[in-house]
Formats: sequence, structure tokens, C-alpha cells
Amino acid sequence: MKYVGLYTQQVRNNTRSLLLLALFPCILVGMVWLFIAIINYLGNGQDAYGNDIGVDWYSVNSLMLSLLPWILGAVAVWFLISYSFNTTMVRNATGARPLKRSENPRVYNIVENLCMTASMDMPKINVIDDPQLNAFASGVDKGSYTVTVTTGLCDLLNDEELAGVIGHELTHIRNKDTRLLIISIIFVGIMSTLMSLAIRLLWNTMIFGGGSRRSNNEKGGNGVAVIVVMVVAVLLSVIGYVFTLLTRFAISRKREYMADAGGAELCGNPLALASALRKISGNPALGGIDREDVAQLFIIHPKSLTSGLMSWFNGLFATHPSTESRIRYLEQF
Repeated sequence: MKYVGLYTQQVRNNTRSLLLLALFPCILVGMVWLFIAIINYLGNGQDAYGNDIGVDWYSVNSLMLSLLPWILGAVAVWFLISYSFNTTMVRNATGARPLKRSENPRVYNIVENLCMTASMDMPKINVIDDPQLNAFASGVDKGSYTVTVTTGLCDLLNDEELAGVIGHELTHIRNKDTRLLIISIIFVGIMSTLMSLAIRLLWNTMIFGGGSRRSNNEKGGNGVAVIVVMVVAVLLSVIGYVFTLLTRFAISRKREYMADAGGAELCGNPLALASALRKISGNPALGGIDREDVAQLFIIHPKSLTSGLMSWFNGLFATHPSTESRIRYLEQF
């Protein structure tokens, strides 16, 4: 794999972060504009000669311009709140808690030694009380950077293997991968919420607002029209969600290879990190993690979140390369 320096990777991730910040509002605004245009077309019907009136673009664009400040304002407020409280969000989603030095001085010593080797500030250290094996880095700045490990990981890995895993996570922090991932998590979460809301509204409309309950044809027609509007909203929200998932491709899978290389360099033993990945791959599932967006932070994706069709679907948008390819890469050092 072509060598990329630390500064180059940081610049790339900063650029990708800015692109995500610009791209997501564009996707959302585009979906709203398309929704307004479709509803305008359906509402105009036909003229006296039976010809489709089509879309009144002036009305569509005027309404879009009036809604634009509210849409962008809502996205900005949601993003700022999530960005500011990302540490709490991730901690609550994973059940992590701060790890005290007195509780596990071994982990603290490993983190401190690696941070001195990398000439970087020491991040916070959290632990998840789970016998299964995994670890991740999170945070957007020096005040929130955190390395989280499971108790199972600490118990099963030897010092060199644990140093390789922690070195991997510290490299994510150095490369600013964590900031990019947090931005991705926030935006995917916004679109996922909108999609879930649209589906729920459609379901409630079909169950409680169907035309069969109407007392006359006019009311029944109105009920059908509402359902059509909600179906359009669901379809567009699903499309928007898929497009948002595609923004994950802005997060190159090479970041994991680079973090592996950085972890191997910091611990001084590529084979130790390869051994750690092999052990983690045998038991990476975490019972308390049920959020796909947070799962992408982990060094190996928790398998319990994916099965069958969803496993195939999530694989299309995966941000991690296969563990086998990462191990082969490390063994070539």
C-alpha cells in the first residue's frame, strides 16, 4: 500500500470532514425540494382538456426558499448539540465508564508509554464491563479524546497485544479519524431519525386514517391523498438515508490499515497487533451495543449487529476492511 504521512492523512481527514459538513445539508435540502415538487405535481391534477398541468416551479422554489432557513437552522442546532455532547452520546450507547488508574494501572502505563512515544497528549481512558473483546477511540478534540477497551480485552491479551490495540486507537486520534467518524455518525443519525419518523407516520395514517373509515367519497379521497403523500415522504427519506450512508465512502477503508500500521509502529511489534486482531475477531460481539452508527468506531465490527440480509447490506457501506486482509498486511512488515 502506498505510504501516506501523518500530516497528509490529517489534512485529508480535515478535508473530508468539511465535505461531509457541506454534503449532508445539500442531500437534505435536495430531498425536501424533491418532495415539494412531487406533491405539487400530484396536487395540480389535469386541466379541462385532460392534460397534466405539471409542476408549478415558481411555487415550489418559493416554498423551498421560505423553508430553507428553518431546515438549515434545525440541522445546525441538531449538529451542534450532538457534536458538543458526542462523548456522552457514545458513552451511553456503549455503557462505558471511566477507568481509574488504581483499578487497572497496567492499561494506564501502556497508554502513557505509547503517548510519550507518539509525543501526544494522553486521552481519557474508559472501560466497558464486558467479557467480549473490542476497543475504540472517540472524541473531536483534546478535551474529549477517549480510548475505550473492554474488560475481556484487557484480560485476554498480553501486554504487547494490548499495546498494539491501544496504539491502533491512538493513531486514529492522531490522524483525526475520530472527528470524521463522529460527524458521520451525527449525520447518519439525523437521516435515520427522519426516515423512522416518516415510516411511523405512514403506518399510523394507514391504520388510523384510512379511507374505509370515511363517511363519504370526498373524505375517502382525502385519506388516500394523505397516504400517497406519506408514501412519497418515506421513499424520499429512504433515498436520503442511502445517500447519507454513501458518504461513508468518503471515509476511506485505508484509515484502518493506516491505524494498524501506526499501532504496529508505536508498539514496535506488528505481529503482536496481528495476533490481537485474530483473537478479537473470534469474539468481537458486544451484547449492549445495538447502534450500527456507533459500531463503526470499534477496531472490529461487533458481529452481533449483522446477520443475513442486513449483514450483506451493511457490508456495502462498511468502513472497515476484512480482518483477514488487515492481518495479512501486518504480517508483511
